[in-house]
Amino acid sequence: MSVHPKLAEVTARIIARSQGPRSRYLARLELAASKEPSRKGLACTNQAHAWAAAPENDKIMMREMRQPNLGIVSAYNDMLSAHQPFETFPALIKEAVRQAGATAQFAGGVPAMCDGVTQGQPGMELSLFSRDVIAMSTAIGLSHNVFDSVVCLGVCDKIVPGLLIGALQFGHLPTVFVPAGPMTSGIANSEKAKARQLFAEGKCGREELLASEEGSYHGAGTCTFFGTANSNQMLMEVMGLHLPGAAFVNPNTPLRDALTVAAAQRAIAITYKGDEFTPVGKVVDEKCIVNGIVGLMATGGSTNHTIHLIAIARAAGIIIDWTDFDDLSAIIPLLAKIYPNGSADVNHFHAAGGMGFLIRELLDAGLMHEDVLTVAGKSLRPYANEPFLGEEGKAVWRAAPTEPVDDNVVRHATNPFSADGGLRLLAGNLGRSVIKISAVKPENRSVLAPAIVFNDQDDVLAAFKRGELEKDFVVVLRFQGPRANGMPELHKLTPVLGLLQDRGFKVALVTDGRMSGASGKVPSAIHMTPEVLNGGPLGKVRSGDMIRLDADAGVVEALVDAAEWAARTVDTADLSANEHGMGRELFATFRGAATGAEEGAISMGLAH
Repeated sequence: MSVHPKLAEVTARIIARSQGPRSRYLARLELAASKEPSRKGLACTNQAHAWAAAPENDKIMMREMRQPNLGIVSAYNDMLSAHQPFETFPALIKEAVRQAGATAQFAGGVPAMCDGVTQGQPGMELSLFSRDVIAMSTAIGLSHNVFDSVVCLGVCDKIVPGLLIGALQFGHLPTVFVPAGPMTSGIANSEKAKARQLFAEGKCGREELLASEEGSYHGAGTCTFFGTANSNQMLMEVMGLHLPGAAFVNPNTPLRDALTVAAAQRAIAITYKGDEFTPVGKVVDEKCIVNGIVGLMATGGSTNHTIHLIAIARAAGIIIDWTDFDDLSAIIPLLAKIYPNGSADVNHFHAAGGMGFLIRELLDAGLMHEDVLTVAGKSLRPYANEPFLGEEGKAVWRAAPTEPVDDNVVRHATNPFSADGGLRLLAGNLGRSVIKISAVKPENRSVLAPAIVFNDQDDVLAAFKRGELEKDFVVVLRFQGPRANGMPELHKLTPVLGLLQDRGFKVALVTDGRMSGASGKVPSAIHMTPEVLNGGPLGKVRSGDMIRLDADAGVVEALVDAAEWAARTVDTADLSANEHGMGRELFATFRGAATGAEEGAISMGLAH
């Protein structure tokens, strides 16, 4: 089937825009590519260092220079539930690779912080910053030039984008992403949200709140709501970097282990050695990036990827912007309802048809590029299949369901939850921002109310406790961008603003900070760019100014007389009071080089 004309138009526009940087990137790949083991180019002393601690049989194979060597990059730590299962993966991968007649080594670990633990805490200021540290750590792990392909073990928030940005610096190497899977379902997400609101109202105590949270986050695996972590896994599938159907299989199950073995062996099969050479820098091309944006829209995925996809694309020499997201959102139907966009979690989504059903619907509707290179072959069509256990416990694939098991969770493209995607671009005299509309009821998508200006999220909560927010208002929260404090997520505000909305007030949030994949039912114009510290006009807003946020019209603006607006200066007078925090001294070293949200919020320039 031919693709939708708008999909073709946006893709052609991106190809034309990216011609220079993409051609330079591909030329670099060709220079680095080799038809023999990478380690063969090392001097003898380099080689001896590279396998000094390897098992004797692996040493023999490495010396012979005939078989590829796989590098494992892992985000394992046992504090993150999503990453704890990775503890056992390296041994499983090494044995799988040996069975395929090759070798594998642990190339390096990368830091992995949990946004769930740091949410609303000073450590959250390091969250976005950590993506670039992960990218550099990945690149350092691969810099020894002894690997012929890579498996990346990562799941959450900034971790998968960081791993991919780092791997793209070694884009001549095939790279397969291996997830750990979501934890099994706990209490309903609606019950968790209700407990949080009751606590915000003072109607339940900390013991009841903790019991609710522990009932939701209760075991190994990814959090089950459709935030950035699970949006990452969706993206790795639609971009062809997972094995088909790998995203949402629970950890510590026979199928999960079988998929890990299959991924390791596939990573060896697509090296220079065979006729399926699949370097990651060629997998991540313009059509792949467009497919990622489409997947984001069709599932109502994380707003964080309006930053991360831009950075990933730039790491591969591809230039995209929020207009591309907005144009695609207009034609992509919303096919999934996963919390916070609905009541189901990712386990329910997987059981209802999952990624295989979703991808086939988009392909058959001409809303996704099929003719792309993936780690599974030269087409995205295999991703319309799902894995199951075959003989001897090996992963095999069959066609995904042709009908949704539950059409409250996933639907045909001819019967979507809404005709357009889950994200929109907002523009006006405050700058450009994005909003996640898939979780916002239509009646709440337009707000006209006076601004109340804050410089810190804790000040918003304090005003709520003093009873000052029992009215229609728009929170204008400034100095939350990458240059100011690392652009932390602001979910600490969600229960309070949601509670006020439930009480019948018209409320909204406008900020140069982030709300991420858990963006909820309150209309939030986020990632406002330019940020205030970079001269953004959001800094001109004063308390009492009327703010109009209309998600359907794509507008967020201050209704201030044009002459007065032009005469106002950006208010940075109170920034000095906002200099506390875990990350501020670190940021001082690169603040001037940090880019804005629409440029991918790159802190250290790695992906340029």
